[in-house]
Amino acid sequence: MTVPLLPAQPVDVAAPSTRVGRDPLAIPAAVKADIRILVVDDDRTLREGCASVLELDGYNVTFCGRGDEALEIVRRRKFDIVLVDLYLQPISGIDILRATLETHKETIVVVMTGNPSVSSSIEALRAGAWDYLPKPFSATHLQVLVGRASHAVMVSRETKALRQQLVQQNGNSDKITLLGVSPAFRKAVELARKVAPTDASVMITGESGTGKEVIAQFIHHHSRRASRKMVPINCAALPEPLLESEMFGHRKGAFTGADRDKPGLLETANGGTLFLDELTEMSHPIQAKLLRVLQDGVVRRVGSEQQDATVDVRFVSATNRDPQDAVNQGILREDLFYRLRVVPIKLPPLRQRPEDIALLANHFLAYYWDRHRESGDAQPKLTDSSMEFLRTRPWRGNVRELQNVIEHVAVLAEPGQPIQPTDIPAYDEGNAAPARGTLSAAIMDEPYHAAKDRLIAEFEREYLARLSARAGGNMSRAARLANIDRTTLYRLMEKHNVRRDELTGMHE
Repeated sequence: MTVPLLPAQPVDVAAPSTRVGRDPLAIPAAVKADIRILVVDDDRTLREGCASVLELDGYNVTFCGRGDEALEIVRRRKFDIVLVDLYLQPISGIDILRATLETHKETIVVVMTGNPSVSSSIEALRAGAWDYLPKPFSATHLQVLVGRASHAVMVSRETKALRQQLVQQNGNSDKITLLGVSPAFRKAVELARKVAPTDASVMITGESGTGKEVIAQFIHHHSRRASRKMVPINCAALPEPLLESEMFGHRKGAFTGADRDKPGLLETANGGTLFLDELTEMSHPIQAKLLRVLQDGVVRRVGSEQQDATVDVRFVSATNRDPQDAVNQGILREDLFYRLRVVPIKLPPLRQRPEDIALLANHFLAYYWDRHRESGDAQPKLTDSSMEFLRTRPWRGNVRELQNVIEHVAVLAEPGQPIQPTDIPAYDEGNAAPARGTLSAAIMDEPYHAAKDRLIAEFEREYLARLSARAGGNMSRAARLANIDRTTLYRLMEKHNVRRDELTGMHE
């Protein structure tokens, strides 16, 4: 059964700019013109009515009335949005939905139906439908839904463009891509880029999980030594005798079990880069021996009384503690510290770069979906409310923790389904809270007004997320709890691109 389009309000053709001004998900005219929409319905009045409304709104619209015709069209052309009737002949809307997503998995498909049963809606959503549109619907309802879908298309394009831009800027040697737009992170990346072509020693500091080894790899792969090896060694993972043997090598008979001569990692890294992870865990005797290598390149193996090798190695070191404090406490030799810290690079924790969380989460989701799933499975998407939830987390494990959480989500998510906050694991963190002052440390390099705006925006985003959780998604209750009117609440949601339909538990 099909029902013609019933406009509840006249379509304002004369003043599109006024409509855009009221639309919380306003789409620029140039973007609309580039969004390709296919309308498929066997009711001529409805499909031509939908096409007329959308064309007047500025979209690029194609329409047809038969399922087999639609199937041929979607296989030949790529559409950003497809509106398809669920009950078509001789090929059903579900079949067109599946064929569309098999050909172009990023296409947004909305099913239309005059008989919106629970079973048919669930079947469509499980097959990968973005939403469904029950008939009869008004022109306004159509415009709002297509506006939301267009906003999702626009955001997806911008994210993809930004990722490509970052890959071009940062290089993609050996799949080393540094994703992030926050000022503190970009400052670290630019410093790494500048120092990479030199042979200067680099010391990278930052909390565990911030990506110190990735920065080290980036430096090596953009250096003149990129054709040679980068050899990592974790100074905290090995006891002192074994660390010395691994780093400097040993002579036959130097200790029990040394049945042959063995070159160390310094010799293995000759001509390349040695990455010293957790430098401050290295003992003083090994520090003294390493200093000799830094000074004149001479390596003496364990159990040897002579010079065994001369090496040319670039040193990149890392630590999750303050190296200056380690020097002051006598843990790290001062002369070694200055030799290794020619260029210091400090990586910010993830809680100080909230603007990077969405980019990183989408990147990890795409990576782990491809890694763990069949190639034909439609990738799920993180909803806006899920992104807000991710931004409110303290991320004490930093990027590594976010990566593990998103892998968990990718393993358990259903193909093509939206990922809600309830699908994201939230580990028990007790009563611990992010330390006050960590945010202010991240914005000290920004101008006053920019820093102020950023602080206010972050507060408003977190407040909305927590308010929604307290109110169970009920807008009236949320406004009462916040002691503000609903208009102000809607304005805040519009400002931060929070959609009512994505607030969990909505039951007004």
